[in-house]
Amino acid sequence: MTAEPSPASVPAPGAASTGTITTAVPARLDRLPWSRWHWMIVIGLGTVWILDGLEVTIVGNVAGRIAEEGSGLDISAAQITGLAAALYVAGACVGALFFGWLTDRFGRRKLFMATLVVYLAATALTALSFESWWFFLFRFLTGFGIGGEYAAINSAIDELIPSRFRGRVDLIINGSYWLGAIGGSLLSIVMLNTDIFPKDLGWRLSFALGVVLGLVILLVRRHVPESPRWQFIHGYGDEADKLVTSVEREIEQEKGHKLPEPAGEITIHQRKSIGFGLIAKTVFRRYPRRAILSLSLFIGQAFLYNAITFGFGTILITFFDVPTGRTGYYFAVIAAGNFLGPLLLGKLFDTVGRRIMISSTYLLSGLLLFGTAWLFSRGSLDANTMTACWCVVLFFASAGASSAYLTVSEIFPMETRAMAIAFFYALGTAAGGISGPLLFADLTESGVVGDTVLAFQVGAGLMCAAGLVAAFLAVKAERRSLEDIAQPLSAA
Repeated sequence: MTAEPSPASVPAPGAASTGTITTAVPARLDRLPWSRWHWMIVIGLGTVWILDGLEVTIVGNVAGRIAEEGSGLDISAAQITGLAAALYVAGACVGALFFGWLTDRFGRRKLFMATLVVYLAATALTALSFESWWFFLFRFLTGFGIGGEYAAINSAIDELIPSRFRGRVDLIINGSYWLGAIGGSLLSIVMLNTDIFPKDLGWRLSFALGVVLGLVILLVRRHVPESPRWQFIHGYGDEADKLVTSVEREIEQEKGHKLPEPAGEITIHQRKSIGFGLIAKTVFRRYPRRAILSLSLFIGQAFLYNAITFGFGTILITFFDVPTGRTGYYFAVIAAGNFLGPLLLGKLFDTVGRRIMISSTYLLSGLLLFGTAWLFSRGSLDANTMTACWCVVLFFASAGASSAYLTVSEIFPMETRAMAIAFFYALGTAAGGISGPLLFADLTESGVVGDTVLAFQVGAGLMCAAGLVAAFLAVKAERRSLEDIAQPLSAA
């Protein structure tokens, strides 16, 4: 790494400086083989999605129990799957924008520690709810923390993972949400068993166990470093160089051979912060097609997941007379299908390519959901076959939904990455994740088959529309460096 001297005085050790530097840090990171260090990144950052899946699934499955007399709260199931779900998503949208801005300004590491603390504190206080307003408030604040996680974590992961692994790793990490969903489903079965726990205690302990898992993740996350890509752009070039050098040394010792020389350098005009005006100009004026693509992908997946799967337990209870305490078994099955999608299809996003895989997963899941809606309208499904249909739909939909986060995190310049993720997540999720639960809670709880069919068709239609947009606008980002996909704004 070389640098031109700055006319300013020499900064104190650890302080940011600005100037023009030429660095091979991106190429050095991208040519690294998979190692224990990368596993530490995945475990430290990616496992929070397990927490989110645990959280959301528990709420969906315990909604019926909390609504029962004797639960300790005066609240209805529709309020939990409708208003509380909308508040959770609204909090996530606000948190994504707030923490996304801070992440681009102050670094990935500081923020992915702070957002997890917010998330854990709000979850713990949810377990202590004594009035409905308290429950609603801390559902909002829990979402506030998880929204910040989405912005900070996705940007950090993509900047630390080598380009040839980036697609599959990102998809599997985002898909790990469903491991948490499986845990939440099975956990709710135990926690809702009144032979084991009283009505007013089991659902509270479900949230408390999520806090315990989060504390373990927090301990692991302490060892995850700052993104060297963020460092060298924001005036910490020496720190970036030292960090990558230490990682290279560690990997060479692990593998037993020298690493190949990095291919290429980049020259950067360092800057301490990027204004909102420049971010907006970059995203919408320089990359309008990518902006349309990002918004389409997020709206499609947000409607499907936030609007419909939140109410899956209610559908089972209302139409198939499944007892409240047994809905977790069914949800565990569709959660497994959701995780298997990114796990088995993820590698294809790096080999077959982004455009084909993104468009096909969105289109296939939408068409299969249309088919499920038709079978449901004919009365051809029972609880088991409905679950089987959803399992197949979500096998493809989960890979598609995960690719939305991958897409936004890699197709915009480095300086705008966290804010771009936050913006499109917030806008798409606000459209599908706030209005969706409010609209579909009444549809799925009405007991009218036609209302639920309509809910399915809206989700399916938006997924198909997003798939068509991806077929024309998706960026061929597979196996390419982030700086090649979108040149940094600070590039000389």
